[in-house]
Amino acid sequence: MKNLSVATSNKIKIEKRLVHSLIAKLAEEIGFKLDFLNVNFVDADQLLEINKEYLKHNYHTDIITFNYSRSNNNLEGEIFISINEAITNSLKYKVHLDSEIVRLVVHGILHLVGYDDKESSDKRKMKKEENKLTDLLDKEFKNLLIEYDY
Repeated sequence: MKNLSVATSNKIKIEKRLVHSLIAKLAEEIGFKLDFLNVNFVDADQLLEINKEYLKHNYHTDIITFNYSRSNNNLEGEIFISINEAITNSLKYKVHLDSEIVRLVVHGILHLVGYDDKESSDKRKMKKEENKLTDLLDKEFKNLLIEYDY
């Protein structure tokens, strides 16, 4: 997909082609275009530093999305996903790691198209859409994480 970059740290190997396909499927389902998007797969410590520096939060999280879009149809932004937190979530919720990675990508895209999860009513709407899209797509995207050195 044009205008999409998938990056990883040295310790993480992601099947980037599948991430491109996943974003393309989401674009079809939701109806958006990419002006530019960077999807970054990082470790927990890297995401903690981003969380501290840019959001002034001193705790681990699974995803941070920076939305630079001027509209909900032409997306510009960056998504940072913690592989450590994805692994923790997959164990906690008893889902396959690939499904959890798909869910996190979906979550980031939903933020870019205008969904918010700060208020409980908005969070319910976002979670409903996130679950619908994850259920639709997760079986199609297996073996996203190729290797991860702890």
